[in-house]
Amino acid sequence: MSEADEHKIAMQKLQAEQKAKVKSTQSIDRGLVLVHTGNGKGKSSSAFGVIARALGWGHQVAVVQFIKGNWKTGERNFFKRFPEELHWHTMGDGFTWNTQNKEQDILAATKAFETATQLMHSGDYDLVVLDEINIALRYDYIDVNTVVDSIAARSPRTSVIATGRDAKQELMDMADLVSEMKEIKHPFKAGIKAKQGIDF
Repeated sequence: MSEADEHKIAMQKLQAEQKAKVKSTQSIDRGLVLVHTGNGKGKSSSAFGVIARALGWGHQVAVVQFIKGNWKTGERNFFKRFPEELHWHTMGDGFTWNTQNKEQDILAATKAFETATQLMHSGDYDLVVLDEINIALRYDYIDVNTVVDSIAARSPRTSVIATGRDAKQELMDMADLVSEMKEIKHPFKAGIKAKQGIDF
């Protein structure tokens, strides 16, 4: 048997296995919960990719940013082109090492989560992204059980993405999908500054 024939047979077997897996799955009548965590870059970027996908299907989307301050980013500039479909709420005061004020951080995170809860429960959105909420949870600015309960009580229509390092186990346990971004190499550690269009 030729190498080409062996490859074809292997791919046919793989195709049959994949079709069987797809056939064994079922559609569900609720939004999904996704957690993007890990020490690698790309957690928020991946969520923004899902936002682009959702907008491509005409879905209604909301973003609540828990930590990042109100500075210019490429994704924010781009998504301004969808004012009817995407509602963006930047509610953080910047990175915790910049604010250096726990009381202020707790207040900002609490307000952000109040907004997030309203969005998730409204029934108006197909997707709500809680950007960097895992950081707010890591420092106990908001209670993880309160967050889990609120996400669980969301509108059945709404999917939720929670991003940030060090996701709490309680949140990962209730999620449908957990992805870990692992750092292998980073330009910052080689003394290279963040690059416009790549990092922000």
